[in-house]
Amino acid sequence: MRPQFLLDEHLRRAIQEQLPEMHVRLIGDAGVPPLGTPDPDILTWIERNNYILVTNNRTTMPRHLTEHLQAGRHVPGILCFPQQTSIGTYIKELRRVWDTFTPEQYQDVIQYLP
Repeated sequence: MRPQFLLDEHLRRAIQEQLPEMHVRLIGDAGVPPLGTPDPDILTWIERNNYILVTNNRTTMPRHLTEHLQAGRHVPGILCFPQQTSIGTYIKELRRVWDTFTPEQYQDVIQYLP
């Protein structure tokens, strides 16, 4: 089973465009949450649709995940990058996750990369 990734709206479309072999969507694309969707709603969406969230939101996302889990919910995972991460680093790390993915490794946690 290969992971599916949902890029937070603050990330660049170039990441998605450089990974055509993967299932990568960007918030605001058709069929995913629209731009401006609150973080708790994004967590509910990734849970229902089995996507790993890729974000650079280290400020509020940990709190929202804690609240989500305390409510008895789950997420397939969150990959959290530093604010100033290069597109090349995103691509390299997402390919690494793609190649080594096991669902239990990411379930209900935030992985801070790199």
